[in-house]
Amino acid sequence: MRYNLLGNTGLYVSELCLGTMTFGGSGGMWQAIGRVGRDESLALLAAALDAGVNFIDTADVYSDGDSERLLGEALRTLNRPREQVVIATKVRGRTGPGVNQVGLSRAHVLAGIDASLRRLGLDHVDLYQIHGFDPVTPIEDTVRALDDVVRAGKARYVGFSNLPAWVASRAITFAEQNGLARFQSAQVYYSIAGRDIEREIAPLCQAARLAVLPWSPLAGGLLSGKFDPDKKGPSDARRASFDFPPVNMDRLPRVLAALRAVAAEAGVSVARVALAWQLTRPFVTSIIIGAKRIDQLTDNLAAADLQLSADQVRSLDEASALPSEYPGWMVDFQNSRDPRGAVRPPTDAEIRAAAERLK
Repeated sequence: MRYNLLGNTGLYVSELCLGTMTFGGSGGMWQAIGRVGRDESLALLAAALDAGVNFIDTADVYSDGDSERLLGEALRTLNRPREQVVIATKVRGRTGPGVNQVGLSRAHVLAGIDASLRRLGLDHVDLYQIHGFDPVTPIEDTVRALDDVVRAGKARYVGFSNLPAWVASRAITFAEQNGLARFQSAQVYYSIAGRDIEREIAPLCQAARLAVLPWSPLAGGLLSGKFDPDKKGPSDARRASFDFPPVNMDRLPRVLAALRAVAAEAGVSVARVALAWQLTRPFVTSIIIGAKRIDQLTDNLAAADLQLSADQVRSLDEASALPSEYPGWMVDFQNSRDPRGAVRPPTDAEIRAAAERLK
């Protein structure tokens, strides 16, 4: 297992992070996603820690708080040194029927961290993340509330998830101008079937030295090897009852074909190839993997040992490439022959070269 810096914190996290959204499964969509009970969650956490994973992610809304409770119980049972485990959770979603039990207001953020710590049985989390965009709360108010959480010692660092790039940039600037705790990480949807963050969010994270923490790297199980290009797969699979996140159906057949070809060549699972491809991205810090069973977790963890060749990476890049969109194509057009070297996101060729240098 390799370890990467979490943003600009000096804190190192494993390049694979155990996501605990499968812990609990209390009903509704959570039942489709997880249904992992106390014994299974303990076994999954122990296997991840034994494999070198030191980074665990949860959220207050996962299974209505059961994910945090089960994670806390498992941590106490395993009794690993607290300073050797990096725990992250989130706030924003609805946690009760009250009109103010949702969002990113100061009231909900401060109540949320206390409730999360009670469920986890901890005195602090290492990373506290806002779980999305709140259109009715000024982002500046949220930043000040997060700073209070850090100053109170209830969280070491803060991050965001599912924000537009312009909102995240505004929050970072406000925090820096006012000497407040600023975002150190971005937990975002990213997979070989959904590379949208490469347009705006990944370049922002590189410029601001934010850790990129991809969630759903297998696109909700779609890249597990169980599905065909029409999204047809096992009836008991998560996608069968919870078809999320969305994917581009025009590109999906090419992506699945490329993944299967590389998997057959390497003699490994399609899922392992999809995760190994993400580990070649220079902006990715730690990939959040979730599992219901030990065999799934073991296969996902093995992605850290899979070294893709330059040709394999190239074939996957080409099959999953994003179509050019404005203003990206205009930036490329205006600067393609500019000898000054315009500031721009890295090209696929540059990413491949960087991956080769890391081998």
